[in-house]
Amino acid sequence: MGTRDEEFLDFVAASGRYLLRTAVLLCGDPVRAEELVQATYERTYRSWRAARDGDPQAYARRVLVNLRIDGWRRTRREVLVDPGALPDRAGPDHTGAVVARNAVVQALARLPLTQRRVVVMRHLLDLTETEVARELEISVGTVKSHHARGIARLRQIFAEGELR
Repeated sequence: MGTRDEEFLDFVAASGRYLLRTAVLLCGDPVRAEELVQATYERTYRSWRAARDGDPQAYARRVLVNLRIDGWRRTRREVLVDPGALPDRAGPDHTGAVVARNAVVQALARLPLTQRRVVVMRHLLDLTETEVARELEISVGTVKSHHARGIARLRQIFAEGELR
C-alpha cells in the first residue's frame, strides 16, 4: 500500500466517529448516515491531494454536508425516520449520557432541515456563524435566524416533554 493510501486510512480511522455522528445528526437515520459517510469517503479519496493539503476533516465535512444537500434536492422532500422509530431511551443499564444523546437526536429530527443543519454545525461541530454560512453557502444573517428559530423550537420540545 502506498503512502497516499496509508495517509487516507489514518484519516478514516481518525475521523470515522466524527463524520458518522455528524451524518446521523444531519439526516436522523443511522443507516442513511452510514451511506452518507461512505460516499463522503469515496469523494474525499478521489480528491485526497486537495483534501490533505488543507484540513482533511473540514474538507470531508464539507463533502458530507454537500452530499446531504444534494440528496435533499434530488428528492425535493425530506424523508426522516418517524421520531417514534428512533431508538428508545436507553435502559437502566446505560449511562445518562446515552439517554441525553438519544433525546437530542430525537429533538433534532423534529427540526426543519435548514434549522437542523445550522444547529448541528454551530453547537455540535463548534463552527462559527461565518464558517456555517460559508459551508452552507448562505448569509450570516440567515444562519442567525435559522439558529434562533431552531434553538427556540428545541427549548419548546424539551419544555413540553414531547420526547419519548
